[in-house]
Amino acid sequence: MTKRKFGLGLSLVLAAGTILGACGSKDEETTKPKDSEGTGSEGTEAVDFSLAMVTDVGGVDDKSFNQLAWEGIEAFGQENGLEKGTGGYDYLQSTGDADYITNLNNLIRRDFDVVYGIGFLMEKPIGTIADQQPEAQLAIIDAIVDKPNVASVMFKEQEGSFLAGVAAALMSESKQIGFVGGIEIPVIERFEAGFLEGVKAVDPSIKVDVQYTGKFDDAALGKTTANRMYSSGVDIIFHAAGGTGNGVFAEAKERKTKDANANVWVIGVDSDQYEEGAVGDTNVTLTSMQKRVDVAVQSIAKEAMAGNFPGGKTTTYGLAEEGVQLADSRGAIPQEILDQIQEYSDKIVSGEIVVPETVE
Repeated sequence: MTKRKFGLGLSLVLAAGTILGACGSKDEETTKPKDSEGTGSEGTEAVDFSLAMVTDVGGVDDKSFNQLAWEGIEAFGQENGLEKGTGGYDYLQSTGDADYITNLNNLIRRDFDVVYGIGFLMEKPIGTIADQQPEAQLAIIDAIVDKPNVASVMFKEQEGSFLAGVAAALMSESKQIGFVGGIEIPVIERFEAGFLEGVKAVDPSIKVDVQYTGKFDDAALGKTTANRMYSSGVDIIFHAAGGTGNGVFAEAKERKTKDANANVWVIGVDSDQYEEGAVGDTNVTLTSMQKRVDVAVQSIAKEAMAGNFPGGKTTTYGLAEEGVQLADSRGAIPQEILDQIQEYSDKIVSGEIVVPETVE
């Protein structure tokens, strides 16, 4: 496959931009989003570039990780005058593990300039395709594939999740908190580890009920898991379960609909899931731990379009790089608590607090 070459190029509450400044070693970089420099808009001539992604089993409309990646690709396409489809931007949805290699090969045969695999579950398929298609430019989110034609993107989920834990501990009235994870893999364990550390930093006596569902695409299972937690006295649940987490929202909204005074909250994940928590004029979303996956996919696309595809490199986003953050709580979290959360954030950025990646 012949690749074309081209000549061109978050605070706690608000995200900024899409170009990343690098630091660190050649093989592992930490980057920071900067202001977007889109080169096109509706009515402008399209650039000669294309990009596409393969979802994991969560699907492109999971209101979480995959959806955020797709939104980043859509934004890049629209800014550069591209159209959805071959020669522009596109995605293929996976319904199971067996689809990954097939979908990746499909997009490479369609000659997309960069093909993304979204999620840790894509690690082995991306590695296999990278060996089989050495001319392909591949990128993976949430895993490291050490191949010269693969750009790897990682996040310090534990740092943003620490802040989510602080928020939950300070806001909980029952002092019973829940964590619902999807599949027990390193990326989700980083969410859990950070969340537990944040809760402990505020009040070590608070116990967190941790449950892994084993799935990222089963909202019904997420709902029954949340039902058990809320019924036991938990008042805030942080989910890191992709589409399964939609069931956590469903359970909280159902309880809020039945009883307007029900004290149930959800902390969303990856994207700002405020809309997912809407119940009439109120909302059960306390905040969300955002990962700027949209920023990451756009950054890689910009580098590739400039002829500087970052193959063989790992780029990592944390609080210092404004790549993870808590979403605006829209008034659900009082200002005095937001101030305390900011203090913890500053300590993480300065290195005073180092958040573990695994549960200790």
